[in-house]
Amino acid sequence: MKKTGFLIMLTVTITLMASCQDRSQSAAEPSPTAIRTPSVSPTAAAPAKVNNITDQWLGQWNGPEGTYLLLSKRDEQYVVKIQSLDGPATYEGVAAGDRIEFKRDGKTESIRAGSGRETGMKWLLEKKDCLIIKEGEGFCRE
Repeated sequence: MKKTGFLIMLTVTITLMASCQDRSQSAAEPSPTAIRTPSVSPTAAAPAKVNNITDQWLGQWNGPEGTYLLLSKRDEQYVVKIQSLDGPATYEGVAAGDRIEFKRDGKTESIRAGSGRETGMKWLLEKKDCLIIKEGEGFCRE
């Protein structure tokens, strides 16, 4: 019995020492089989950019008296819908750095971020998260 107990203790000790050695080795330097590099397929499509500042503007932005700006995206183009007091109008827009540019009535307009004070509209003065097309034409999130 003494021999069997000794052999069990010896086996347990060796197993524990081997386990500790494996952990310290893997913590110090990873084994070559543990490092995996992602495979890249030459035919794989590049992922769409989702971190553009302008992509964070998607959705509805409200103005005074029922007006609003609704931004959505179709592929790389923005769909700019503006509900003004004259009714709705829709335009195609493109990202241009920290702005969205679109053509309205033959003129290039741009949408930029700003504050309620920058809209120049008394109804939006206290707002902090707004989009501005031009002074007097702004929309904010609540």
